[in-house]
Amino acid sequence: MPRPLSVQLYSVRDEFAVDRAGTLGRLAEMGYGAVEAYDVTDDAAGLRRLADDLGLTVSGAHAVQLLTGDPGPVLDAVATLGTPLAIVPAGFPHEDFTTYDGLARVADRLGGLARDAARHGLRLGYHNHWWEVEPRLASHGGRPALEVLAELLDPEVFLEVDTYWAAVAGADVPALLTRLGDRVEALHLKDGPGTKDDPNVAVGGGTMPVPEVLAAAPDAWRVVEFDACAGDLLGELAASRTYVSALEAV
Repeated sequence: MPRPLSVQLYSVRDEFAVDRAGTLGRLAEMGYGAVEAYDVTDDAAGLRRLADDLGLTVSGAHAVQLLTGDPGPVLDAVATLGTPLAIVPAGFPHEDFTTYDGLARVADRLGGLARDAARHGLRLGYHNHWWEVEPRLASHGGRPALEVLAELLDPEVFLEVDTYWAAVAGADVPALLTRLGDRVEALHLKDGPGTKDDPNVAVGGGTMPVPEVLAAAPDAWRVVEFDACAGDLLGELAASRTYVSALEAV
């Protein structure tokens, strides 16, 4: 059975803070079948109840708190949400991605957290931004740091590739996804002018080669995300769902 299209709730963080139930309801009305949590320690049980009531799956959960304290309560919260995927979205020094030794440190830390996650019945993943892709390691054929990191990671650790940030960092995203292969469990789909500072637009309305991206990772979760939006955010989310769903139906 195909996985439902998901949306990262960070996209609607302002709306969510005002009306959690209403915002989730709007996403469900648009046709999204899943959501990805971003603040797992904020009433995970309540979010799970709302999602269940609306027929929404929780596709994964971002949990930056895993790097800042006792991972146990954070992993318990992820498990409460009903998803098996706990994702570290940031938290390492940017300079760690500029050297092989730095990448080895990141891989070691993620490996330890993956073992913690397994004890909670979960899998651990890592989500990239531009700074994990832009550095090219001369010692490894000039390949992007993220690709070298993938080779150092324990097999249990998966990647959630933010396709837009990878493109902003200069990667040929479909080619990168093909090389990463089964390591990729989820994709963040977003679009825009391909710059670091400008807001996102609806998926399909910017510079991203979305059909090629989807074809390069056919089994990965599709998660729509907006870091920022200059227009009508909910309208752009609805347009993104329509566009991606049409491509997937072909």
